Amino acid sequence: MSQPLSKEVARRRAFAIISHPDAGKTTLTEKLLLYGGAIHQAGSVKARRAARHATSDWMELEKKRGISVTSSVLQFNYRDMEINLLDTPGHKDFSEDTYRTLAAADSAVMLIDCAKGVEPQTRKLFEVCRLRGIPIFTFINKMDRHGQDPLDLLAELEEVLGIRSCPINWPVGMGKDFRGVYDRLTQTMALFGADDSHGEAAIEAHKLSVDDPELAKMLGARAHEELMEGIELLDVAGDEFDLERIRAGELTPVFFGSALTNFGVQLFLDHFVDMAPNPAGRVSNHGEIEPDSETFSGFVFKIQANMNPAHRDRIAFMRICSGKFERGMSVHHSRLGRQINLADAHQFMAQERKHITEAYAGDIVRLYDTGLFRIGDCLVNNGPNDLTYKELRTFSPEHFAKVQVKKVLRRKQLDKGLLHLSQEGAIQVFRPYFAGMVEPIIGAVGVLQFDVLKYRLAAEYKVDVELHTMPFSCARWIQGEDFDPAAFTRRESTTCVYDQYDRPVLLLRNEWALQWIKQDNENLEFLAYAP
Repeated sequence: MSQPLSKEVARRRAFAIISHPDAGKTTLTEKLLLYGGAIHQAGSVKARRAARHATSDWMELEKKRGISVTSSVLQFNYRDMEINLLDTPGHKDFSEDTYRTLAAADSAVMLIDCAKGVEPQTRKLFEVCRLRGIPIFTFINKMDRHGQDPLDLLAELEEVLGIRSCPINWPVGMGKDFRGVYDRLTQTMALFGADDSHGEAAIEAHKLSVDDPELAKMLGARAHEELMEGIELLDVAGDEFDLERIRAGELTPVFFGSALTNFGVQLFLDHFVDMAPNPAGRVSNHGEIEPDSETFSGFVFKIQANMNPAHRDRIAFMRICSGKFERGMSVHHSRLGRQINLADAHQFMAQERKHITEAYAGDIVRLYDTGLFRIGDCLVNNGPNDLTYKELRTFSPEHFAKVQVKKVLRRKQLDKGLLHLSQEGAIQVFRPYFAGMVEPIIGAVGVLQFDVLKYRLAAEYKVDVELHTMPFSCARWIQGEDFDPAAFTRRESTTCVYDQYDRPVLLLRNEWALQWIKQDNENLEFLAYAP
């Protein structure tokens, strides 16, 4: 074990932010960057309307819609910690991108709107985190607005998500009366005053001991009495702070605040860097690989084309799982079975790139991709050449459409665009079984992905297309002998296609059709994930 490696790994934090749409995820992301010193002025909802947009929402379509439709990975340094923040789409139609991003994270911050509580998309993403066993930190947002009682929100975490909670801080007031938060670990009260910057600049909290007589004067008798009653109630009813249970994903620490006004953001960040786990060992086909191993390894969890349209570039996002990355190092590409040179790598905040010479387990680096990488690819140095991490799966699409190019002479550009976007994981492309059917078929997890596809084909590849929806709702990859594609294609409820790697896939109208097919074909396997 290398002591310098262990020390560097201990300085890394890699986490994703998950939430239902409109819970304030992009706003919280910017405020964490603000307090981390990565930006000097944060955007806001009002500024967005005035055509200034969130740092992580670099795609023009995101700016127009006001939502995130792709993951961004941002780095900043805080208290000598290297923070890798993975901002994910909140909209359910882009959940597959979020699932892949969670594979690269060591913990997650679950953002909840104090008025709406636990919402459906939050519940789905929470379950993914639970399956991965990663710790979950809860930030209850929008306390500058009126919402549910804090105790009711804690009860909802247990009743809806089935996880016990431990409030690390406790709010005083709500809406216009939101004065600050009480820090249970330090037994101090953080008071927030008026902010003339409307949340664009970092603010300092005025901290007082809960026993300080000045606190009652500053809060007022009624608010002070409510605070003391809340503290007493939490000491009796709340779960005890237990760092082992937090890091095991059994207990979620809860923080209250307002990302819009910056109230409580820095307090959350201070505790998070102390509580969040270091990068841990990951299971490979050669057993568990420890992060401070001398073996360098990492896997590609995201590919993004045309992040800089002027350069028509293509970036592969790699999570380093073990060892040390050095610029120019030679690594073995497990899938291709050959050596490649990592001559150029960088980290960046949105479109601002920073070339790096070294990085460690827990870091996310971007590699210029000339077509070498696929999602899930593993790179290794000083280790087994066939090393792989079984972290990522290809999900079954739920919506399908034929793609028809409006100008036949642009077909070459269409094929190129579909290839690039499928390699990103933004869509899946299928080839019809019948040779006479020339239109490609695309599959997506959500309908909004079709809108993004049409937009990006037009903006990045200068191709206008029409999409004709197909009456199928799921796909299954087929394994087994005696498989006859024509037999399935003749049925009204099914059709057979091939994916981009020539694997047979069955498209089905509904789950009933799937069950019927399974009964008649016991010699075949129908997989919900690509093998």
